[in-house]
Formats: sequence, C-alpha cells, structure tokens
Amino acid sequence: MELSSAEVASTRLLSLTQRSVSEDLGCRRGEFSRKHYGSVELLISSDADGAIQRAGRFRVENGTSHENTDYTPGTWHRTDVHLENPEYHTRWYFKYFLGKVHQNYVGTDVEKNPFFLSVVLSDQSNQRVPQYRSILWRKTGTQKICLPYCPTKTLSVKSILSAMSLDKFEKSPREILHPEIQKDLLVLEEQEGSVNFKFGVLYARDGQLTDDEMFSNETGSESFQRFLDLMGDKITLKGWTGYRGGLDTKNDTTGSFSIYTVYQGHEIMFHVSTMLPYSRENKQQVERKRHIGNDIVTIVFQEGEESSPAFKPSMIRSHFTHIFALVRYNKQNDSYRLKIFSEESVPLFGPPLPSPPVFTNHQEFRDFVLVKLINGEKATLETPTFAQKRQRTLDMLIRSLYQDLMPDLHKVNNMLNRRSFSDVLPESPKSTRKKEEARQAEFVRLGQALKLKTTVKGDAPTNLATTSLCKKEPWESQSFCSNFPHEVVCADSWGQSLLVSTDAGILLVDDGQPLVQVFDKTLQIKQMHVLEALDLLIARTEKGKDSRLLVFRLSAVQKDIETKQMIRSKYDCRENKLERTKGCHLYAINTHHGSELRIVVAIRNKLLLVTKKYNPCNSLTSSSLLSSSESPVEEFQYIREICLSDPPVVMTLVDGPTGDSDNMICVAYRHQFDLVNESTGESYRLHHVEANKVNFVAAIDVYEDGEAGLLLCYNYVCQYRKVYPLNGGSPLIQPSASNFHFSWNQVPYAVVCAFPYILAFTTDSIEIRLVVNGNLVHTAVVPELQLVASRSDIYFKATAAVSGSSNSSSKEMSSRSSPQTPIAYEIPECPLSSLEDEVPCKNLYKIPLSNLVGRSIERPLKSPLVSKVIATPMSTGIASVPVTHSLSLSRMEIKEIASRTRKELLGLLDEPIPKTEDPQKQKKVSRRQSDPKQGAVRSTSSDRIISSSSESNSEKRHLSTSSDPDTVANREESPPSSCPFQLTSLYDEDIIDLK
Repeated sequence: MELSSAEVASTRLLSLTQRSVSEDLGCRRGEFSRKHYGSVELLISSDADGAIQRAGRFRVENGTSHENTDYTPGTWHRTDVHLENPEYHTRWYFKYFLGKVHQNYVGTDVEKNPFFLSVVLSDQSNQRVPQYRSILWRKTGTQKICLPYCPTKTLSVKSILSAMSLDKFEKSPREILHPEIQKDLLVLEEQEGSVNFKFGVLYARDGQLTDDEMFSNETGSESFQRFLDLMGDKITLKGWTGYRGGLDTKNDTTGSFSIYTVYQGHEIMFHVSTMLPYSRENKQQVERKRHIGNDIVTIVFQEGEESSPAFKPSMIRSHFTHIFALVRYNKQNDSYRLKIFSEESVPLFGPPLPSPPVFTNHQEFRDFVLVKLINGEKATLETPTFAQKRQRTLDMLIRSLYQDLMPDLHKVNNMLNRRSFSDVLPESPKSTRKKEEARQAEFVRLGQALKLKTTVKGDAPTNLATTSLCKKEPWESQSFCSNFPHEVVCADSWGQSLLVSTDAGILLVDDGQPLVQVFDKTLQIKQMHVLEALDLLIARTEKGKDSRLLVFRLSAVQKDIETKQMIRSKYDCRENKLERTKGCHLYAINTHHGSELRIVVAIRNKLLLVTKKYNPCNSLTSSSLLSSSESPVEEFQYIREICLSDPPVVMTLVDGPTGDSDNMICVAYRHQFDLVNESTGESYRLHHVEANKVNFVAAIDVYEDGEAGLLLCYNYVCQYRKVYPLNGGSPLIQPSASNFHFSWNQVPYAVVCAFPYILAFTTDSIEIRLVVNGNLVHTAVVPELQLVASRSDIYFKATAAVSGSSNSSSKEMSSRSSPQTPIAYEIPECPLSSLEDEVPCKNLYKIPLSNLVGRSIERPLKSPLVSKVIATPMSTGIASVPVTHSLSLSRMEIKEIASRTRKELLGLLDEPIPKTEDPQKQKKVSRRQSDPKQGAVRSTSSDRIISSSSESNSEKRHLSTSSDPDTVANREESPPSSCPFQLTSLYDEDIIDLK
C-alpha cells in the first residue's frame, strides 16, 4: 500500500521532531570511567589468631557502583563479552603469510640490533580487498601494519620500513629466499603467548583462611561438582592426546582425571585441586601447589554465605599467580556471584563485571568467566615481569637466527638475495622467472606442511569453534538506504533521518522514504552539524576565498520540507552567513553544549571564537515560540581572535571543569598538538610527533569521571593524554600512568569514540578496539568504506556486491581463491567494480550509538554484505535445540582437513570430496558423542555440533567480514539435509556481517 504525499510528509515530520535515543546519548559518548574495571586496594590476610601473614595490592572488581541506579554516563546496563586481541586477528604470520608466497628480509638498525621483515600481498579475508601486510620483528616485539595496494604504484622495502618508523640502518635489508625461514618466523610469533590456557581451580570450604587448609580438601561439595561440570568435561588423563596443560598423560602421576574444554578455538585445561594427587603426610600439599601455584589465573570456589569471611589473594603464597576469580554459589536462587582480584601491575582487561555481579543464567556465566580469564592471562603477559622475560627470549631468538644467516650474508646464493630498495616486492627478474617459480612452489609447499603440522598439534590460532549464530554484536549495522546514487561529501543525523551533502545538493534521507531535496547543488557544503536541541543547522560552504559559515533554523528548514514551498539555493542563503568567517577552511563546536554553544572557526592561521547563548525558546520542542526571523545570525556574537603559527589541520574544543576561562582548544599542525586557552590565547605544547611524515587524523575530547582528556590520533598511533585545565588558564598535562597509547593496524582517516569502544575507519575496514586498553576486539572488512556521519549514530557508505549470475556455486567461488592452491605467483583479486557478472552498488548503513554505548540490544540488525537467506521453516526450530554440551569438533575437523590437504599437496586427490560424505561424517560424530567410552569432550555451548554444522553451511551463503580464509576454504558445504535445523525468519533481511 502506497502512502499519500501528505502521509509521507507527516511521517517525515514525526521523524524529525522526535529526538532519537542516539541524540540523547550523543553528548555523552566521550564520557567513560575506568572505575568499572575495579579499584586498587591493599589486601591483608591474617591467621586465626589475628596475626598478619601477607599483604598485597590488588585491583578488586566486584561489580558495585556508587552511582545512581538511573542511567548516567558511563553506567553499565549490560556487558559485552569479547575476547581481546583474539589470536585469529593478531597472529598474522600464521594466518596471512604461512603457506603463501611472501617475502622475508633481514637487516640491522643503527644500534646494530638485527631485525626481520615479512611482507605479503593478501586478499583481506576473502573480500577481494588486496593490500600489503607487513610484520617487523625486533627484540622489543612485533609491529604489524597494513598498506594499501595500488597496481600502478610500486612499493619498496624502504617505504615499508619508513612507515614503521625505521629509516636508518647499519646494514641494509636483504631478502631471505630459503623456505626454512618460515619455521623460524613462526617460532618468533609464538612468543606472543600461548593459544591454549591452563587455569587453576581451588576449592575452599566455609571458614578456611589459609592456603594449606584449602589445598588439603580431598573432595568438593555437590555445588562444586556442578560448577566443574559447567566449566568443562571430565577426561581421563592417561592416553589423552589433546592439550594437557603440564599434566602427566602417561603414568597418572598428576591424577587420573581432569577438567578440559574448548572455547572459541582455545583449548583449556583446568588444574582442579581435588583431582590432583593428595598426600596425608604432606600438610602443605606440595604436588597440588606445584601446578596451581604456577598458574597465572586461579579460580577459587568458596562455600558459605556472603557474611562469612571472604577469600583474599594474600591467603595464597604464590609469586606467579596474578589473577584470582572468586566464585560463590547461591542455592536459594540458583545463581553464581563473581569477584575478580588482579595484581596491581596487570593492565586493565574486560569484560567489566555487571552490577550486581550475579548470574542466574549459567551458560552466560560460563562464557563470561572463560572470556574474563583468557583476557586476564593475556593482560598479565604485558606486566613488566613477563614482558621482560619475553623480550629477552625474543632478543635471543632473533640474534641466534641472524647469526645463522651471517655466513651467507655476502654470498649470492639461494639463501640470501641482494635486492635493492627500489625493487618492486611482488615481482622477480624475468631472467630467473622459471627458477623463481620453482622456488616459490617449494616455499609454498613447505609453508603449507608447516601450517598443517601446527594445526594438527592444536597450536594454531584458528577459530573453528565460533560463537553462536544468534549472537548479535554491538557494532553490527542495519541497512539505511539502498542504492544511494550520489557522492557523499558530509552528513549529520537529524532525528531518525540523515541530512547529506552530495554532488547533487543537500538531501534528506530516511529509511524507506524517497529522497528529499533540501538545498540545490549550487550550495556545496563541506562540513555540517545538526543541533536539534538548539534548533540550529551549522554548515561550512566550499573552499578558498568564497567559503563561509552558514547558520539556519532547523524549524525553518523543516517547514520548507513540510510545505514544499521551495528548494533553497546558494543565493537564498545570503542572510545566513556569519560575519567575519569568509575564507574559513575548518570549524569545530563544543560537544557538551552546557549553557552556551561555542564555535571556533579557522581562517588560515587565525582562530575566530564565536558563541551563542542557549535559549530554550528556540528549541524544536517549543516551535510555537519561534522567532519571527528565520535567520539566527544575530544570536551569535564574536568574542575574540587568536593567531597561530600555522593553519590547523585538526581542531577540537575541550570543556574546562568550570567553564570560566578554562576552556581549551586543541589544534594540530606541523608535527605537534597544542592546547590554546580560549580566554588568553596562550598555547601550550601537548605532544610532539617524532616522525618524518605526519598524517593527523583526529583529536577527540573525552572526559574520564568528569576530568578532561584527549585521544590524539595520527599515523598508526592513538594516544590518550589526560589534561586538567586550571582556573588560572594554564593546563596541567599529566605525565602519569593514566596516559596510554596503542597502534592501529592500518592508518585510519577517521576515528569514532563510543565507550567502551573506539572505531577506526579506513578505506576498506573498521578496526574496533577498547578505549581503556586499546585491545583489539574485531576487524570488519567493508569494501570501499566511507564514513558519512558519527556525531550521534554512525552512518557509513559501502559497496555491496550483488551477484548478477546464479550459475556459479559458492563452493566454486571459494575454490578459485583457495589459499591451499600451490601456485607460483599470487596475483591479487580484482577490485569489486571490475569483477565479471557483478554489479557494485553503494548503500548507506547505520550503527546505532545506543548499541555501542551500553543500551540493550533488541534484535539482529540488517547488514550490507550478506546475501538474503530464505529458509524453509521446519517443525523443529532453534528453540527446540536442547541446551546440552556436545563433543568439540575442532580436533576431529582438523584431522579431516589435514588428511584432505595432505592428499591435495601430494596430488592424490583429483576430485573434491563429494557432498554425500558429510552426512556420514555427521553420523560418526554423533556416534562418538553418544559413546561415553570415547572420552567425549565439549566446548562452549556456542561451539556445539549444531552451531558448527549450520555455521559452516551459512558461511558459504554469507559474505562474512570475519571469515578466516584458511578455515573457510577448508570447509565443505553441507547439503540442507545434513543440518539439524534451518535458519528461520531471523535472518530474512539483508545484513552486513561485521563479525
């Protein structure tokens, strides 16, 4: 049924007049607090007589909050559970290099420290986005960056090292041609940490206050046994072939049984105190302490009521354990309560505990605990104690490998090659083409064999066991406008709509509604802000001498849209020009409006400060009191002019605590960030960039517990600096532990902060990290990405590949780009626009800010990069799936993949495995699962056979932005009959899968 024009206008008016949840949250997006991750306390333990035994400083997380129960900035209403720095995103060499044609170089820096460089031209996550990935191996750690691929522009080793801030060398890099170097570099990458984990589990009865008492418990209670059954499966150690976590699997010297599980590809072995050997003669239970005392993370399951004496980390005599997770079970409401103790030196890690930290859903509790403990052990490895050990080990390995290559450094043979800096990376000399092809084939063969061996051993950073199909991530986006035909210059959200400046003029875009022309194309707007609370539209027009700052009343623009009286042109906006703004190239407004709106306009090297007093009568909600004048120019007043040494590239306003002569302006120019006092015009050096070339991205004002800070983004770096503006006008730039920095994998052109996340936008990806520690949680591949607006909800434009032919199956598509195919030269995939039988179209997508900053998530949102899935409803839907644990598929799938790949490498497999074999495999898996003698082991509930089977089927039909090219290429597409259930209308919409 089509709507009449009056109904359309009425609907659009309602959309504009109703302020969205995102608008309410937009001014708070920069507020965050590290208090959600606990506070450091001095914990003292004493014996039964009250004598002090030990003391230590620990960060205590108990989920309590001193803030109001109503929503306030930074208060958590839910917690998103993410693995931080997941190995399938961070272990680049295994995922993108090993088993593929790539190049490795060795050299020494000016301090005579050796380094290794690895470069590969990869197709990013099978999304046909070719780019260079580079890893620099140094004694201080590894540095990883992505560089754009351009067919017409060559890339040299020198330019790559320069991008990594390594410009001077004692010995120039030389290429290593021997294929055995792959094994050595894989060992270097493994120094980042283990893929698998071992956690201690200590049972403590009510009233036990010393570690000797806790370790002396022979058996646990019924509730403790239920907790163990929830966390993992009971396995027989003798003959165990999986990850053993240091336990004896031959002679039962460390007990006969243990608890084991797999979570999102990570094998986990629990050292349970009641399952380790017990000695009646040894009161200290040295054998038990030998294992649990050497675990970085220990779970303490404590019996008793909340009022009974609580566990303290100082009760345990261990210099190695850094994190304790205290678990209590409440029989009355069948819930678990969690409390986390972290040694003071451990960096912050998530997820933060909910408030209160009580879990009635046991499966959610299990997922939360496992993610929290995995993240905690990774964070512990960054403490000075472990970081120094890792650095010494890495330095020794790099120097040893360099010494092995030294004898061949001055020889031209098959070990090292003297390529100059000007050589193009992906090419080789034509005279040696055949020899190079043979070498590369051997290089690929050895790399794939090494990758296969690592995978079979269980040490591979794979993600075969992924999260639930129904889980929705906060950053998933919905389709906002399909087939948007115009080039976007800038935009801002207006209620539930989007005001967009395009090459065809200014358009109002609403989901499901036709485009509405607001201004014609004679008005070219380069920057805009829609301020609904102030009934204002602020815009900067064009560039050069004719550029101006324009201000409009939103109500007047809305009236024109409603009545369709006129489409304004450039000449109709003469009364809307702000005086003294001619020639402006940049402007900024204060994000926290408070009592007044402040605007700073940059005109070359001059800053013009303009303010507007807040008048609630001009609010959109009070449109009946609208001023007779349509132009609000007279409401703005010029304050002062500030001169800088250079024109600013980036500009941000920082609100002072009082707002009285302590507001600051952060400007970026040349190689520095400066703070400028709005009242006095004095400037202070905030940060100097030590780099030859500086690409300024953003300076984001954030407020931690009300105190101002800045996220300075440039090149690959994002640095947080805490700033305390003082009443006297001069800022105090605090050089303390509160400041931190991290590096992006690719240089972004825009950065958006929405606590707890910070998102970096590049030309083809969205990199999502946590604000408090900079840890990576996800990288989404979005071809031809353009950020459109981000002041409240996040809007972006991207290309969705719509297949024009249905002849080729998904399996045929995947075999074309299979990473297991040993070829002499790897040629990057063509861009989307040049693919045959595909029609690229640009769509607009929206990430609701309410999802990112902590409001509840309702349903899966639409996404642009996934084809529509239409499934036949079945009698047994998702709800009928029993919530039971099942056998982990990871090790069996790995062995099947290994057998198939080995045959492919040896040329013994001429035809792909027929699809009819999949149901047989499914029957074998089910038979093993039902047989308790097989030692059935399950992973998390999201890693079950049902999820894995349906996910492997759906991944062939979905263009997923997180699909691992190595794992996806190895999966067989199952027929519909082999799936335990089919997807229902839950995925009946086009969605962009940013997972």
